[in-house]
Amino acid sequence: MNFASDNVSGAHPKLIEAIAAANAGPAMPYGNDPLTDAVTQRLRQVFEAPRAAVALVGVGTAANALALATLCPPWGAIYAHRIAHIEVDECNAPEFFTGGAKLTQIDGAHALLDADALAATLGAAGAGVVHNAQPGALSLTQATERGGTYTPEAVAGLARIARNHGVAVHMDGTRLANALAATGASPAEMTHRAGVDVLCLGATKCGALGAEAVILFDPEAHPGRAWELALRRKRAGHLFSKMRFVSAQMMAWLADGLWLELGATANARATALRKGLEAAGVEILTPAGVNLFFARLTAVQHRALQAAGAHYYTGPADTEGAVEARFVCSFATTEDEVNAAIAALS
Repeated sequence: MNFASDNVSGAHPKLIEAIAAANAGPAMPYGNDPLTDAVTQRLRQVFEAPRAAVALVGVGTAANALALATLCPPWGAIYAHRIAHIEVDECNAPEFFTGGAKLTQIDGAHALLDADALAATLGAAGAGVVHNAQPGALSLTQATERGGTYTPEAVAGLARIARNHGVAVHMDGTRLANALAATGASPAEMTHRAGVDVLCLGATKCGALGAEAVILFDPEAHPGRAWELALRRKRAGHLFSKMRFVSAQMMAWLADGLWLELGATANARATALRKGLEAAGVEILTPAGVNLFFARLTAVQHRALQAAGAHYYTGPADTEGAVEARFVCSFATTEDEVNAAIAALS
């Protein structure tokens, strides 16, 4: 019963099979192989973005940091929620790779950026004043670290505010598959059609060994941006010599909608766990929909789950011994695990 993270799961068997198949014979290195080219074409089809440029990397932090460095100069500001992954979980990687850009925190319920707060922050940013960090990029996390999801309309609204201030839009799509499965939106509707310039599409938390894609949706609108991303990826050590093995994962993940199926499965397991815990008297703290949620466990509930062997992250206990716990399900979480956790509280 490991609900600590969607990173605790292994890779989906179809992706392992794809890696084994890619191992046959020689292939040109550094992404100059047919499989990597095929992944670019496939991502263009999936996102209905025929001019998109694609750069594959191995981990989400590298994807986010390199994408933001391509969008934002060292003297710029990156606007994100105060508990966005780039703010609290990436060890200053965005600041490092941008050469010093400032992360500016904005509030909003369930880690979803508040549009009015964004507008007010950008309005007071001091654009054109040499003493101030200049507006550089907006970063949206989909789904958020608190289990919130943006609708395409919400993304579009935030993107319009950003554009009015000359700010590019980045989406951290580490859990985009979960968000799309939860909302029913298409990949194009949730991203470039809503105003997203750059997407970091994560497969690692949803069935891959390690595969992420940075997608520049319209590089022709910003000449030199795709080349800059390519150079930054190489300089950062993420241009893998045997890129075909990363490409094999991404290709198998996208095939026949497997990525959305895996996202939906993880969501379904989390929904069942959430409902079962709530029926057993657990207080749920965050919205339903994707594969993670937070709950308040009393001291008795926490001890019962721990004794049964359940794993999950918690914050510090309050004066009564209660804790805030994060539960995350993956594509590999089983119904038996969910039922066992619920039974521990029955």
